[in-house]
Amino acid sequence: MRVVVCLGLLLVVCALPRAVAAQDAAPQHDEHAPSGLSPSIHMQGFMDIDYVKSDDPNPKTVDGFSLGQFVGHLSGSLGNKVTFFGETSVTAQQTGFTVELERAILRYDYNDHFKISLGKYHTPINYWNIAFHHGLWLQTTVARPEMIKVGGTFEPVHFIGLLAEGTISSPTLGLNYNLGVGNGRSTLIGRAGDAGDVNRNRAWLARLYSRPAATPGLELGGSVYHDLVPNGGSGVPELITSAYVALTSEKPEVIAEFADVRHHDPTTLIDYHSKAGYAQVAYRLPHAPRWKPYARVEKLDANVAEPVFGGLDTRIALSGVRFELSDLAAVKAEYRWTRRLGDPRGINALYLQTAFVF
Repeated sequence: MRVVVCLGLLLVVCALPRAVAAQDAAPQHDEHAPSGLSPSIHMQGFMDIDYVKSDDPNPKTVDGFSLGQFVGHLSGSLGNKVTFFGETSVTAQQTGFTVELERAILRYDYNDHFKISLGKYHTPINYWNIAFHHGLWLQTTVARPEMIKVGGTFEPVHFIGLLAEGTISSPTLGLNYNLGVGNGRSTLIGRAGDAGDVNRNRAWLARLYSRPAATPGLELGGSVYHDLVPNGGSGVPELITSAYVALTSEKPEVIAEFADVRHHDPTTLIDYHSKAGYAQVAYRLPHAPRWKPYARVEKLDANVAEPVFGGLDTRIALSGVRFELSDLAAVKAEYRWTRRLGDPRGINALYLQTAFVF
């Protein structure tokens, strides 16, 4: 039955025409459309195919070719300033395929200063999680940073609840906000509370960011996220603060983020601060615009006595190049060195990826 569902989803998404990919881009709609008309629906798909070769001695490490995620986006106008956006992914596993509802958002745009929505989001906790979604064609590199990787534990990738957003200044400063309340982390802290919060405490978040008109492509901001993480007993209070700067003009592309995750151990009454950050630079070559070399360094630190994460000492350095096969398809070649807690040598790996949108 699972195979039939997956094949059905693939056939549906294969028929998708192009549409808007970003979460914060609402589809166009007719505010004066008479009732009873069918909604205006737009669809879009993403896919990536990967190859990896590493010197990891772990026998469970899988080398060779693999299918990445097959992702479908659906957006539509429901009339009278109401829109819907959905995102579904199909991911290859050793035992078959998994299907996930990644985002499902119903939004009402009152005006530019106030928009309110309800559903499942990519948590607006930092830049990468908002700018780049599950379609890997959208991002320069092969993979997300470790601190915000899908399935990771350091920061919550998904959030289910209520979100308000809008602008609060003129385009000169380009100041915008997000305010949200919803379900916190699930019992498996790498997942969100899709079927309901696992405790009686709601998570909340606030984000403030600026897109100054004088510097196209520049965005800088920060956020605060609070939750009670289910970790036995009454839970562990969690406070995440983060800041970022991003310049995405392509010549150059510079993205840097930092986050501090504080967990208060209710048993010892000790506060543990885990820190993570990365800096990424890329540059589209002026005389060979199909080529875009890039590099990134990452660092994660968490105390081994930390009540939620435990030891998360991780260092990553990578470099690569992206080549545009066309406006809708790209090939990436990347070398990555990764050293985790307890590994003094580190692991070297070569990644090749073809990513495209249709």
